Amino acid sequence: MIKNFDISAYLVVGPENVKEHSVTDVIRASVEAGFTCVQIRSKEASARELIRLTQQAAEIISEKSAKVTLLVNDRLDVILAARKQGIKVDGIHVGQSDIPVDVCREYLGEASVIGVSAAADGLRDYIQTTDVREIDYFGIGPLRETATKPDCGLGLDGKVITRSFDEIKMLAEISPVPLVLGGGVKLADLPQLAQTGVAGFFVVTAISEASDPKAAAKQMLARWQA
Repeated sequence: MIKNFDISAYLVVGPENVKEHSVTDVIRASVEAGFTCVQIRSKEASARELIRLTQQAAEIISEKSAKVTLLVNDRLDVILAARKQGIKVDGIHVGQSDIPVDVCREYLGEASVIGVSAAADGLRDYIQTTDVREIDYFGIGPLRETATKPDCGLGLDGKVITRSFDEIKMLAEISPVPLVLGGGVKLADLPQLAQTGVAGFFVVTAISEASDPKAAAKQMLARWQA
């Protein structure tokens, strides 16, 4: 099934990622700037708080009449509860230790978007051999270590495995599904990253902790598109 989703400019945000701004302010700023995907992610917020944030994000997207993909990280229960309340959620993003992809697909349906954080160890083999029939995109990274998600790219030996632009290009060429790259991505990285063939980039604090999130989002999007 061909789905209409865009992960080229992808914001990941939750209560622990914002300082002087609210989560909804950051989401609104990003959507108004032209970001194409929003993922609600929090390891600290309660299910009810996540449902509320998901509803607010859906309302912001609807107000702007924007084609923005709305995902929730890990929490299948939150998505199902949100949908039961009539909230439009497009899908889920899961990690290697989260709920299995086939379970997500069973409960969310064929039309939903399911993204998966690719395994850090043996990434090339993982991308080439994983059954992607239920997977719509892979999240890979980091480009460099990041305090926002210290376990991003964590290998079996407990060390973070970062990715070079050459490796990212190779992975984009062999992957059967689109790749989105994140983890320590900075504005200056985007021109070179855009040349690798990945479908997009994801960021957290580069926007959520910026003094002007909308300006930061606009600048990143313009650099990527250029």
